[in-house]
Amino acid sequence: ASQDELKAAYRRLCMLYHPDKHRDPELKTQAERLFNLVHQAYEVLSDPQTRAIYDIYGRRGLEMEGWEVVERKRTAAEIREEFERLQREREERRLQQRTNPKGTISVGIDATDLFDRYDEEYEDVPGSSFPQIEINKMHISQSIEAPLTSTDTAILSGNLSTQNGNGGGSINLALRRVTSAKGWGELEFGAGDLHGPLFGLKIFRNLTPRCFITTNCALQFSSRGVRPGLTTVLARNLDKNTMGYLQWRWGIQSAMNTSIVRDTKTSHFTVAMQLGIPHSFMMVSYQHKFQDEDQTRVKGSLKVGFFGTIVEYGAERKISRHSVLGATVSVGVPQGVSLKIKLNRASQTYFFPVHLTDQLLPSAVFYATVGPLVIYFAMHRLVIKPYLRAQKERELEKQRENTASDILQKKQEAEAAVRLMQESVRRIIEAEEARMGLIVVNAWYGKFVNDNSRKNEKVKVIDVTVPLQCLVKDSKLILTEASKAGLPGFYDPCVGEEKSLKVLYQFRGVLHQVMAADNEPLRIPKQ
Repeated sequence: ASQDELKAAYRRLCMLYHPDKHRDPELKTQAERLFNLVHQAYEVLSDPQTRAIYDIYGRRGLEMEGWEVVERKRTAAEIREEFERLQREREERRLQQRTNPKGTISVGIDATDLFDRYDEEYEDVPGSSFPQIEINKMHISQSIEAPLTSTDTAILSGNLSTQNGNGGGSINLALRRVTSAKGWGELEFGAGDLHGPLFGLKIFRNLTPRCFITTNCALQFSSRGVRPGLTTVLARNLDKNTMGYLQWRWGIQSAMNTSIVRDTKTSHFTVAMQLGIPHSFMMVSYQHKFQDEDQTRVKGSLKVGFFGTIVEYGAERKISRHSVLGATVSVGVPQGVSLKIKLNRASQTYFFPVHLTDQLLPSAVFYATVGPLVIYFAMHRLVIKPYLRAQKERELEKQRENTASDILQKKQEAEAAVRLMQESVRRIIEAEEARMGLIVVNAWYGKFVNDNSRKNEKVKVIDVTVPLQCLVKDSKLILTEASKAGLPGFYDPCVGEEKSLKVLYQFRGVLHQVMAADNEPLRIPKQ
């Protein structure tokens, strides 16, 4: 809005809410309160500095400490930089309280007895008539970060692994320093019961705005001597959505790998080739991202190498605000058939690889594909959906409780504004009737229930006929792209829920109806 538009709106609202225009003591008191609110808003928006702060950061920017030291006559860009500086200082004060815990739990399950027991050779083996399902391997890892200064971070990590009764673990400490905006370095020290001490150095560096390199050197000490290792990765942005990688690894398992990764809003594509000891392979994978609220993804990959051929396909879906559930079927020669189930919960990952058979059995592939789908849809309908619905209701109830006093005050202000608008609205209607212009017959704002699947939900709307008619000027009503709860005479009748505005209006003697979402711009009459 230009300064002229602001002044015009300010004058119009001042005339509407000016206390001297109302003789009734109650209306006069309400008019004084609303008049002061309008004056405060105009004070913020008429000052270029406070308006820039409000436009970028809203009320939280105006309430933030430290603005009093900012010079006057600064541009919006300079004010943004100043806000970010104040924010950084606040973050540094909380630096010591921050950690970034990450963890992985993997449980390998051997379920080959479910399918291999029907093999003719297997029938001769004595044993129980019930299939035996065993846990044959486990892996647990955890790491936490401890910021020491704004540039230095200590990372402590550990892991434990066991397979078929044998296992071990290790613990690592890494110290990372951000040397500049272009790179960082990391020193790593580790020890474990299966391997001796480990010393490592990792360096990251941006060579150009579109290219970076990572180098990792390690020395592993053991009873057989010192085993050095070196890994270097060179990456480059080929275009806005595509990255190319070259990797060289020298040591126990030397290899050279090249890959191209293309990631867009709707898909993720990877092609890779590796030449190395003991494994050389080619791999192609594709993932499609559906644009739904559950962030559903379907993926498939083909991997061919000296070890054989592996085909994988699967899907993943968001089941709650912080949880993503995925399942992948792996079919390979000579690996057999496996089902991999993964649950990501915030920064924790739970992984369950289930080995079904060493052979390529169609029955194993069928049950690995259909079984998880049936279980998921049953769980989603009977457990997940009711739980999320109950959780949303609890959150809405909590939000309503926290904002109850504020909403009550907004409601009182809106009702007062409507009473103060009556005289102005009467004059506007008379003028519009004389020219066969725009007359708002009825208008409602809030939650409407039009879907049969939501017929049990309660409609929560308020009548906003008077406030909308008051906004009519020259037979036009124009609402910008913002929540309508902030309009004069409006308030939020259903906090945290989807809202719409429904208007029945008359223009040139003809009735029309329009419905608009809460943040959708609206222009009446329609062109």
